Amino acid sequence: MATILLTHPPQVRENYYSDQALAGLEALAEVRRNPLERELSTAELIAAARGCEIIVTHRHVPGDVELFASLPGLVAFCRCAVDIRNVNVVAASDHGVLVTQASAGFIPATAEWVLGAMIDLGRRISLSTEDYHAGKVPASAMGRQLKGATLGVIGYGQIGRYLCTLGVAFGMRVLVSDPYAKVANAALAHVELPQLLAESDFVACLALATEETENLMNEQAFAQMKAGTFFVNASRGNLVDEAALLRALDSDRLAGCAMDVGRANDQMPSLVLARHPKVIATPHIGGLTPQATEHQALETVTQVADILKGRAPRGAVNAEQATRLARLRHD
Repeated sequence: MATILLTHPPQVRENYYSDQALAGLEALAEVRRNPLERELSTAELIAAARGCEIIVTHRHVPGDVELFASLPGLVAFCRCAVDIRNVNVVAASDHGVLVTQASAGFIPATAEWVLGAMIDLGRRISLSTEDYHAGKVPASAMGRQLKGATLGVIGYGQIGRYLCTLGVAFGMRVLVSDPYAKVANAALAHVELPQLLAESDFVACLALATEETENLMNEQAFAQMKAGTFFVNASRGNLVDEAALLRALDSDRLAGCAMDVGRANDQMPSLVLARHPKVIATPHIGGLTPQATEHQALETVTQVADILKGRAPRGAVNAEQATRLARLRHD
């Protein structure tokens, strides 16, 4: 029987790898689990994975050159997440190891977080709550409703498309900026980024984090926004020049900001921004719902079932280079 290493520490497994998914793995092979209450170092991961054909891991665990070079019996490195930026796919391919990733099961959850953040910002819900918690009566400030407002969505991927649908359902005018996407929905306007920034009441940043989009939201971008705009980031901290965002918050340019991501550890919001009085911040929980995490965990079970039959599953990143898969093939 094949052996699988599940790297999730107990608390991480509780949130990201359900009992149902674990039972699914155990029905396929012998499963070793992370024996520690923390993440494994690379050396500890190598030691724990000796004799294992498959590693199933979450997004925190890097797949580096040393790992793939030190485990000659490893056939597959399965990521229970979409993000594989810390996996050296070239090194895995050089050693014939298959790399897989999960699909985005968090689309509704993240889009709903953005929508909730927009309502919170526009109606000052968190600010009023903080005053009441501090024993103060908050000011009765005029709010901003979504119906009739303009929503600008940067990035027309799966989350962006879902959010656009929600925005239209709420009666918003929806602008989209994405140079690589085709927007066929007649209810949306596909525009260049400067126009989106100039005309939007709410700007939702949902573009992919790439070299091209590094600091996409910089001094110039924030300066193009009209005064009183709300900015929401649910993508990655890499897209935002944090110093420029801080200056936009300190001025009248931005009425407020909501962020679920940032440049702190584990893609968390940076404290210098999160503590700003015009900011709503959450610790990267936009996609943290049972439905979202269950989707990805169960998908790894399906992938492992295919791998154990010597097949490259859906979600394989380097199938053509995964020469070790043949070891599990049974004709």
